[in-house]
Order: sequence, then C-alpha cells, then structure tokens
Amino acid sequence: MVQMDEIQKRILFEVADLHEVPEGAYNIRANGKSIGRESTENIEIIPREDGKGLTVKIKPGTIKESVHIPVILSESGINEVVYNDFYIGEDSDVVIVAGCGIDNCGNQDSQHDGIHRFYVGKGAKVKYVEKHYGSGDGKGKRILNPVTEVFLEEDSQAEMEMVQIKGVDDTKRTTKAELSAGAKLIIRERLMTHSDQKAISIYQVNMNGEGSNADVVSRSVARDTSYQKFDAVLTGNAACQGHTECDAIIMDKGRILAVPGLEANNVDAALVHEAAIGKIAGDQIIKLMTLGLTEEEAEEQIINGFLK
Repeated sequence: MVQMDEIQKRILFEVADLHEVPEGAYNIRANGKSIGRESTENIEIIPREDGKGLTVKIKPGTIKESVHIPVILSESGINEVVYNDFYIGEDSDVVIVAGCGIDNCGNQDSQHDGIHRFYVGKGAKVKYVEKHYGSGDGKGKRILNPVTEVFLEEDSQAEMEMVQIKGVDDTKRTTKAELSAGAKLIIRERLMTHSDQKAISIYQVNMNGEGSNADVVSRSVARDTSYQKFDAVLTGNAACQGHTECDAIIMDKGRILAVPGLEANNVDAALVHEAAIGKIAGDQIIKLMTLGLTEEEAEEQIINGFLK
C-alpha cells in the first residue's frame, strides 16, 4: 500500500491527474526513493541497482495499457539525477505518464533531473505525457532539467505532451530524436513562466529515413520579468517532412527568444518553421469585459484558452 501525506497527494494529482494509485504498471518516486511499484503481465518495471532510475520493458503487441512514473519532491535540499529507459515492443500502443512536482517550503534549492530514453520498436505507438509543477513558499528554488531521447524505428510513432504551467523557477528541457523510415514524431509543448523564472526548451530532431515526419509546436506565456528561450532544429537527411512552430504571448516585462532552425541535407526534405511573439490584443480583452469580466479575468480566460 502506497503511503503519502496530503502534500504528496496534491502533487501527484498535479503532475499525473491521479487521486490514488493507478491501475496497471506504475512506479511512484518520492524524495529520492520508490514508495510504490507494480508491473503487469505485459509491462515490466525493473529498478536500477543504484536506485537512480528504472528500465521499463513493454512486450510486443501490447495494446491500450499504461505506465505511470511520477516523481514527487516535498523536502527542501534534494538534488537527484534519475535515468529511465523505455523499450516499447513492436506493434504496441501504450501511454506513458511521467512528470515531476516539487513543493519547497525551505531555504535550500530542490532539483530533479530526469534522463528518459525511449526505444520505440517497428510499428509501435507511444503517447508520452510529462507535466512539471512547483509550489511552496520557501526561498529555495524549484529546479527541473529533463532530458528526453527518442529513437523511432520504421513506421513507429511518438506523441509527446510537455506541460509546465506553474511554480518551476528554472528549467532546461532538452529533447533529441532520431527518426527512421516512415516514423512520426509529434510534440506539443505548453509553458507558462512568471516572476523571475527562466525556461529553456531545446529540440533537436533528425529525420533520417524516407517518409519520416516531425511536428514540433510550442505555445507559451511569459509574465512578470520571466525569460523563455525556444530553440528547435529540424534536420532532414532524407525525403521527409518537418514543421516547427513557436507561438508565444509576452506580458509585463517578460522576455522571449525564439530560435527556429532548419537543415536540409536531401533535395526532397520539406521543412517549415513558424514563430510569432506578441501581446494579448486589446480588442479581445474589451470583448470579454463587455460580458461582465474584469480586465484581469479577461486576461486569464484568454491565457487559459491559448494554453489548452
């Protein structure tokens, strides 16, 4: 039976939408150690000998099953690096829910760096959801630096949802992907920063096989004096299609740098990038205020809709 206090339960809900232990395979990590783990017939979760991560093996042909691997930090001063490797068997179709939440009420920084590697077999599909969340009134920072590496075999597909909406002081998200023939990668990033927070997103995608396809889209909001950088490079090494897009709202004294990059090494590589940064249009706010909302409420409604 997994034992959690009220703070840990709240964080678990924020990062994994869970009120209780999930069905199926799971590993819940809290303050540097596993507090609950379960494998299934088709999904095996194997802890590393050093306690710093997991190996997750999903059998070929596994359909409509899930893996939950949330991380919770509710103590100040924790600094950990965790390595998780996922082997997704051929022709499987699964969902992996990760994410990390930090509640820091102390004066020391708390930091979690997760290195995740996905080996997606031929014809397999995986949806990966990673949510980051921070809370607590201490002076110590909440720091998250995830690294994600994706290796897609022929005709496989990875859909990745990266979300960070509240409370993380510093983050550097690095995502690298290698696509074989017919492979498809879809990334949707949603990000909001406030106060003096800093968020850097780096995407490096290599389309190596004929017919491979990548679509990387980021939507973000920078408030107060926060800073964001979106750096995405798509490289077409074969006949392929690639699209990257950064759509951002800037508010107050926030700063945003968008650096989209394209590299075509094949005459049949079709690559497109888009970037747009701007403030909320005044007529949108006025329209909502005529419906009875205050200016602040109107801004929040627009932001919530934008980040959906």
